[in-house]
Amino acid sequence: MPIINISVTGKPDAALSASIAREITEITATQLRKDPTITAVAVFYIDPQHWFAGGKSLAEHGTKTFWLDIKVVDGTNTKLELEAYLKAIFDAFGRLLGGVHEESYAFVHEVPAAAYGYGGKTQEFRFISGRLKAA
Repeated sequence: MPIINISVTGKPDAALSASIAREITEITATQLRKDPTITAVAVFYIDPQHWFAGGKSLAEHGTKTFWLDIKVVDGTNTKLELEAYLKAIFDAFGRLLGGVHEESYAFVHEVPAAAYGYGGKTQEFRFISGRLKAA
């Protein structure tokens, strides 16, 4: 049930947004074991003249970049899974955007289950409810 916010340089492109959402959802399911049916993705576009790396705009660099920000419940993934996820994300954006600046970022927020949820229920509630049903 992660929420994934993605910013990329360039002009809004619905086809690219759909490709990004599809591929990132798949990587998130494969690498982090997150249910793709409840994964939300929002894609935002920023003019490369307004995104800076190393003091120069991405327009000056002549390249593209991304920032991926995902929230997941803490303790649900290992360090090795997170490492593989970050590599897969960087590789995917290289393909999707046609190469990316090295200073492109992905950030996985591990948040407490009691402070995170959807549909008005926390993940902690869902976990406890599931355990009670199993008992």
